[in-house]
Amino acid sequence: MIRTTLTDLLHIKYPVFNAPMAGSATAELAGAVSNSGGFGMLGMGSTVPDPERLEFQIKRMRDITANPFGVGFITSVDGIDSLVKLAIENKVDLIGHSFSDPSPYIPDAKKAGIKVLAQVQTVEQAIHARDSGVDLLVAQGTDGGGHTGYIGTISIVPAVVDACPGIPVIAAGGITDGRGVAAALALGSSGVWIGSRFVASNEWAGPDWAKQALTEVGADDTIITKSYDLATDAPFPFQIGHRVVRNRFTDKWHQNYEELLERKEDLKT
Repeated sequence: MIRTTLTDLLHIKYPVFNAPMAGSATAELAGAVSNSGGFGMLGMGSTVPDPERLEFQIKRMRDITANPFGVGFITSVDGIDSLVKLAIENKVDLIGHSFSDPSPYIPDAKKAGIKVLAQVQTVEQAIHARDSGVDLLVAQGTDGGGHTGYIGTISIVPAVVDACPGIPVIAAGGITDGRGVAAALALGSSGVWIGSRFVASNEWAGPDWAKQALTEVGADDTIITKSYDLATDAPFPFQIGHRVVRNRFTDKWHQNYEELLERKEDLKT
């Protein structure tokens, strides 16, 4: 057991969250994390809100574990309000918001006794979320896989901790093992938020080729790009980057964005 402010607040044994990776952090992964003493997060809201899927995943989660869990949303997705309302109605323990202002969603969650978390990529975002009344902050560094900001984890975590005293801060971005957990705690965080490491697990709901690919790449093999988001009209703010494994697509289109936008309809086919 590792005791921190976070473990006391959420009644968990270990200050470890799985990141709510949209569509792939299902009840199997989140339930395994909760059953192991961490805090499991269901990932919802990638492109099109799906209330039936969310309700099924919450029910499945309660079949798997009696321990606390939450639901994380990409709050910049159009129509996400209905899913947040559904999560509140189902009385999950925590609701997480990423990539958009969480403040409109906080009062209803608080009225229902549900804790609210905001993932932030800048100190300014952290202060706004704090002033809006969130219970927890995730300080996400650019070291993380997937969608992320541009400030390094080792810089953003202590900066948010210092700017928001009294609120537990969870470190995110490039944390994969015990060394990363120890470093995150040394930076002043109360816990860790881990995404990519859980991709290489049996419980992750993504394809096997992606799991295998992740085990075969290293620190030199990734790139932060806007190419995929621009090509697919992904619902992320422009100031958010996307760390992916380099491939032929990124080699051709990274920073060649003007031509990509001109040809994106062709690329979709």
